[in-house]
Amino acid sequence: MTEAGGKATTTGYAIDGTAFPGKPVEAGLYAVATPIGNLSDMSLRALDVLAGADLIVCEDSRVTAVLLDRYGIRKPLAIYHEHNAARERPRLLAMLRGGMRLALVSDAGTPLISDPGYKLVEEAIAEGIKVIPIPGASAILSALVAAGLPTDTFLFLGFLPHKPGARRNRLGEFRAVPATLVVYESPHRAAETLADMAEVLGGNRPAALCRELTKRFEEVRRGTLSELAAGAEADPPRGEIVLVVGAPLREEAGEDDIEALLSAALETKGAGQAAAEVAKATGRPRKDVYALALKLKAVIDAGGDTDDANSDA
Repeated sequence: MTEAGGKATTTGYAIDGTAFPGKPVEAGLYAVATPIGNLSDMSLRALDVLAGADLIVCEDSRVTAVLLDRYGIRKPLAIYHEHNAARERPRLLAMLRGGMRLALVSDAGTPLISDPGYKLVEEAIAEGIKVIPIPGASAILSALVAAGLPTDTFLFLGFLPHKPGARRNRLGEFRAVPATLVVYESPHRAAETLADMAEVLGGNRPAALCRELTKRFEEVRRGTLSELAAGAEADPPRGEIVLVVGAPLREEAGEDDIEALLSAALETKGAGQAAAEVAKATGRPRKDVYALALKLKAVIDAGGDTDDANSDA
């Protein structure tokens, strides 16, 4: 671990030439989210913490220095990444035990997401050291918002294996998971990863390729996995990439299947609740399922055969 930052330190920050004094920061480990591209996405609370910290723990001092220079913050920097984490973690923990204020940042976005910071946080918690999250930019959430796919249930897979066989096996583990999938990928593997996704997950699944989010050349490509794979092959994307894949498509249930499900549900539920459950399970429009439920219920109440529910008589 190396430290940089010079002798001079600041206790405040500046925004567009206007100086702010900052606010007091208590002892502990702060996981501070930083911008994923646009430096203006920095929160005021995050600036208070960086300006008030005794030490800023970062992956690459050159990257973090750009952010600090933008806001006029001068603090000592400690380098902490996957190659030196095991060796340097004890020193950082000793500082925290001594009552120091440490701000943990990644090169971009929220710390602990696909970086070694989680081990530092894990051990700090085990020692009773206070850990304070400072929320902000996240490539995962930004991509989910931009993709236009369901966000009620999603699963982040991080980076997939580099080797094709291992990558396809990994994807196969999540093929049937009923959730939107989010994956980080490098630009030179985007086309082959999308091709593997189309093969393993299904080429007709809706998806989005989000690149350079919040930056000047931000782009979101939407389509099926097959379409995106072909597009990435013909026009290779550049920059930081997040892939978002919609949940598995439901197979269209036939009328007999709908009727069977409704008949079973109507044994214990009213028409409205039965229709809601069957519509959700099959992906059919609720109003159509409800109309059939009313017909079935009328036949059942009359003591007739449910086959009559689909007749015009």
